[in-house]
Amino acid sequence: MTAAIPPHAELLRDFVNTADLETGEDRLSSPSGLEAWLSDHGLGPVRTNRAGVEGVLALREALRRLLLANAGIGEAAEEDWAIVEDAARRGRIALRHRRDGALAPEATAAGLPGALGRLAVAVSLATQDGSWLRLKACRAHDCHWAFYDEARNHSRQWCSMSVCGNREKVRVFRARHAPV
Repeated sequence: MTAAIPPHAELLRDFVNTADLETGEDRLSSPSGLEAWLSDHGLGPVRTNRAGVEGVLALREALRRLLLANAGIGEAAEEDWAIVEDAARRGRIALRHRRDGALAPEATAAGLPGALGRLAVAVSLATQDGSWLRLKACRAHDCHWAFYDEARNHSRQWCSMSVCGNREKVRVFRARHAPV
């Protein structure tokens, strides 16, 4: 039985996967693309410009590097965490009392800073409930697709064993059996 992916973890996975490194397609490469994605994911409506796009791309790639660290590729860099912290600061994160008695973080800024603040809140929630360590980026150097590791022992390394995992197995096999 697989556990459901928490909505905040799913949002982060979807955000990182707006760029397909294999095909070069990037859904956030233009202000209109960014605005549409944010709106489709409940983070809009937001109006932005090229400078706004650049800030969003910096956050996305910082998250990708952090997810690679979760997959055992390098270590989480303080610079990447600083980008997440900056998104939280600009998003003016505040604690709000909910009807169930909990205090929940919420971005109070409007516009693009608020949208990025809500992504920072998603990171915060994921680090608190344990789903952060299950969010990983594929180890394949030409992929780095974000996925949610549902394995009991958190051992998944590839976004898809049938695609990236299989390619890596073939590379290793060929290298091992190459003529010397």
